[in-house]
Order: sequence, then C-alpha cells, then structure tokens
Amino acid sequence: MTIARKPQLTLDDFLKLPETEPASDFINREIIQKPMPQGEHSRLQTKFCNVINNVTESQKIACAFSELRCSFGGASIVPDVSVFRWDRILKTSSGRIANRFDIHPDWAIEILSPDQSLKKVLSKLLHCSRNGTELGWLINPEDESVLGIFPGQRLELYESADKLPILEGIELELTVEQVFGWLSLT
Repeated sequence: MTIARKPQLTLDDFLKLPETEPASDFINREIIQKPMPQGEHSRLQTKFCNVINNVTESQKIACAFSELRCSFGGASIVPDVSVFRWDRILKTSSGRIANRFDIHPDWAIEILSPDQSLKKVLSKLLHCSRNGTELGWLINPEDESVLGIFPGQRLELYESADKLPILEGIELELTVEQVFGWLSLT
C-alpha cells in the first residue's frame, strides 16, 4: 500500500506566500498565525520599543523593532520585539535599514496573548537561543511573570521585584513590577 504524503513546505516556499494579518511564523515546517494583539499586549510591545530605543538609539548601541520578520536557522519568525545591536542592523547600500532581516535578533521579546499556546511561543524563543540570540523574554501578563531564555537553553523565572536581565551593553534597569506597572494608566 502506498501512502501519499503532502510535500513539506520549505522556508523559501513560505517566504513567497503573501503576508498574513496578523503575521504568521514559520517554524518546524509549520505555519502558525499570531493572534491579533489586544490592549495589554499592544501597550507592552509599544512601551518596550520606546524604552529600549530611548536608551540605545542616540548612542548607536542597539535598536528595538516591533513585529519585524527575522528569517534564520530554517525558520521565519516575527517576534513582538526584536532588538539588534547597532553594528548588526542590516542596511541597504545607501545606508537605509533593510526590509529583509535574514539574521537572528540579539534579544527577542514575546508577549503571551490570551489563548496563545505557551509551548509554541517558548519553542520560538528556544529556536532563537539555539541560533545565536543572546537573550529572550517570554512575558506572561496573566500571572505577571517573565521567563528569561539564555544561551545553552537556560531558563530563569522572574516575578514581582525581580530585576530583569537586559542585553549586555544596554544601560537599563527594569523590574517585573515596573513592566506590568505600564499596564495601569492611573
């Protein structure tokens, strides 16, 4: 008996597909559409980009990007926030920021959305770690925790007044309480 198999989608095939809204990740030969960001997610994502860029951009240390497609290690992912060291930011021959980033971020931040699979989001950050990303954060607004992902697949859980790990070279101090304090507008 012969079993017909559906051909496996390649990264090149995936990158030829039209973009989805919200974006889709391609990891482990699977297409996973991200959920539409809601209020808490959107606020944290915007605030992280602003806080990081306020500290790093003028000194040309690093730059934080929101929803930037990064293709590397056989996958194409769209972290909520991708931070690149200044000298690794891809540019065109004229010096403008490139549209395609075929490299891993130095720091990847994911914010868990309601009904989003923890396993799939963690899998994405572990892929980053295996492929050169120095620091990953998995932010869980529901229980107000941050899971840090480090080289060698080392994980650390941060809660309450814990000081969060920051990408080396960025002079920024944040606690878990400060991060979730951004969600209160009082």
